[in-house]
Amino acid sequence: MAIVEGDKLPALTLDAPEGGGIALTDYLGQPFVLYFYPKDDTAGCTREAQDFSALMPEFTTLGARLLGVSKDTPAKHQKFAAKYDLTVPLASDPEGVALEAFGAWVEKQLYGRRYMGIDRSTFLFDAQGTLVRAWRKVRVPGHAEAVLAAVRELSGK
Repeated sequence: MAIVEGDKLPALTLDAPEGGGIALTDYLGQPFVLYFYPKDDTAGCTREAQDFSALMPEFTTLGARLLGVSKDTPAKHQKFAAKYDLTVPLASDPEGVALEAFGAWVEKQLYGRRYMGIDRSTFLFDAQGTLVRAWRKVRVPGHAEAVLAAVRELSGK
């Protein structure tokens, strides 16, 4: 069953672009934005990463941390971040464990063909690791700003 508002941040580990693991529980203690996106270096995913990167200073000022996740390899994440000067941290979920836990691995349809893919979605956790807001089937334009507004509201600033 997918995570819902009020649930706790799962104790999962993702692959870091520079090697090693990223434990989601390391983000406890401050607001945390976790977003899932389909694929590095595609139009929508690039725009989303650029939007979050542009707002990183504001998220940081509010004490919030961000992490973008896809099934792409750590090496691909490094190239993607370098190509677009991204500042938003990225992680890999090659086995799809986090995608499943968050309900972001879904059946999609394109031109009548059904397939499994990543549902662009974002999750905001409070400092105690409780999910306070979930965005599913995200449309990129204005999304990073909407998430920042929710973090502002959460932090009372």
